[in-house]
Amino acid sequence: MATTNKLEVWLRGPLPAMPALLQPVAHALLQAREEVNELLKDFPEEMFWEKPAGVASVGFHLQHLQGVLDRLFTYARGQMLTEVQLTALKAEGVPLEQENLVQTLVEAFNKQVDVALEQLRNTEEDQLKETRGVGRAQLPSTVLGLFVHAAEHSQRHVGQMLVTVRVLLHKQ
Repeated sequence: MATTNKLEVWLRGPLPAMPALLQPVAHALLQAREEVNELLKDFPEEMFWEKPAGVASVGFHLQHLQGVLDRLFTYARGQMLTEVQLTALKAEGVPLEQENLVQTLVEAFNKQVDVALEQLRNTEEDQLKETRGVGRAQLPSTVLGLFVHAAEHSQRHVGQMLVTVRVLLHKQ
């Protein structure tokens, strides 16, 4: 879904100061951010935690989008998750009651994308093949593998969120 009257991010050209091999990752994250912001603009708060047909709620997807970027980019730095990150992981999808919750979580996702983009900009090409452990089991991946998975995983959840939003808005 292209943002109104705009080309998709990947068709707008290279991003300044972004390593060439990481351009597709950055493009995917920026596309996800644009789509989330457009999709959830004026989204009804009362529908945020609904699970039509038992699928994940819009709230879960938005929390998960932020969390997965944080976690995968932490692993890419060669670090383990903190207690704060583990607590946030357990809380994904647990309904919160807060005024302006949709906008608050959209802004948190936007900030997480900014953090991810900064990490991408500061990653040297020779680091991309470095092995990184994932999770407590330290399953093998690479810095590049983690970045690519973060991008494709984000896109997958944005797509799922898009369908959930359309189903919820259609039934009104």
